[in-house]
Order: sequence, then C-alpha cells, then structure tokens
Amino acid sequence: MNRLEKIKTIRNHLGSDGVSIGSWIQIPNASVAEIMGQAGYDWVAVDMEHGAIGYDQLPDLFRALELGGTLPLVRLIEGDKRDCRQALDAGAGGVIVPMVESAEQLLDVRDACRWPPAGARGVGFSRANLFGKHFDAYRAEAQAPFLVAMIEHINAVDNLEDILAVDGLDSVLIGPYDLSASIGLTAQFDAPDFFQAMERIRLLCIQKQIPCGVHVVMPDASELKQRISESYRFIAYSIDAVFLNVSAAKPDLTG
Repeated sequence: MNRLEKIKTIRNHLGSDGVSIGSWIQIPNASVAEIMGQAGYDWVAVDMEHGAIGYDQLPDLFRALELGGTLPLVRLIEGDKRDCRQALDAGAGGVIVPMVESAEQLLDVRDACRWPPAGARGVGFSRANLFGKHFDAYRAEAQAPFLVAMIEHINAVDNLEDILAVDGLDSVLIGPYDLSASIGLTAQFDAPDFFQAMERIRLLCIQKQIPCGVHVVMPDASELKQRISESYRFIAYSIDAVFLNVSAAKPDLTG
C-alpha cells in the first residue's frame, strides 16, 4: 500500500467536508488486524495507550492492515519523542495524540513526528522506508504524517482555539470518558455539563474548519448515522475487542 497516497486521499476527503470512518484495535494479533484491515475502513488505530500491544508487534499489525488498503495509525502512549519515532519508524501513517491540553504540547508532538526540515524527528533507515530501499520516496511522507489530537480534558476545551490553530493538525478526536472524568462526571454522558463541553468542541471545530472526531464505541449503525448528522467527520467505529464481545455472547434461547 502507498501510505502517502492513502494519507492524501483521506486529507482531501476531509478537506471537502467528507466523512472518514475508521476503527480501533487493542488485541495484539496480526490475524485480528488482517480482519480489521479487510473490513472497509479508511484507517485503523492501533492502541498503544490502553491496548496490550508492544512496539515490536507493530510491523506485523501494520502489514496485516495494509493488505486491505487500510491506513495504520497509532494512538500513542503519551506523545514523547520516543513514542513518535518508534511508531512512525515501524510504518504508521500517522499518530493520534492522547490528552492534548495545549497548542504548545501539540506542536512538540508534531515536530517529533516530522523529519527535518519540517520537524526534528531522527532520520534513518527503518521499516517505514523498507530499511532504506524507499528512503527518498519516504521523505515526503515524513514531512507531515497524519496528525490527530485527542481532546479529553476540560483544560483542552478551554485552550481549544489555540490547539485548532496548530499548522498540520488533520483532526481532533474527542475522548468522552476522560473528558467526563475531568469535570467530575465520569461516564455520565447525559449530564448537561458534559453535553455542553462536547458542544463547545464540535461547534468550534466547525467554525475553524477542523474535522471533529468522536468514537462510537458500541457497534451501532444508528448512532454512527446520528454522529454524521451532527457534523462529526473523523469517526472511530467500535474496537476489535468490543466487536468480539458483542458477537461472542451466548444467545438467549429461553424466549
């Protein structure tokens, strides 16, 4: 798969007010990743923050996703320089940065993801450029990997206008559990204060023309359609483990 062309396709689609639907994996198994890669999503995020996945497993997971033409992204552990380098050198097409609370924090991560002259990431042979075979071709991709900021704290909401102004930001993705926890309403998604915070994010993203994302955790096509109708444009649809839990439940035969 040509990662750069896939990144451009997603960017162009989002830039024309299109919707990009991806998914999420937490299970460190290449066969699971291959199934997810063949499921029709634009991208699949490999969860390094909450999943049981090590950096040494990323190349096989990425290969499996790429077989289906699906762009591999990584939700970083924290977003330090080592996180960025290892994920991207392994062949991620971009990163999802957890717990972004300021523009300065996002700028540091952005620069850690980019080769010079655009950033400060170390240059070298890696799986991302087939250990030097595609070194020259990889230069363009390494100047601007796909960049998503997770907005999951009330501090980020207060600083959102500055965050959205960071050059190179492709999308934001709301983290509802951490966002609700940051205002003392953990998982209380019907609470008025939580709804108000969500609306502040959504409406400012629309105003600033930055695609706003949300995670539809439970596989529910009606909720997915509802989120699209609300102008969410970068949507993660469920998780490999949730798909398995939902489908594996023993049917009720008593009715």
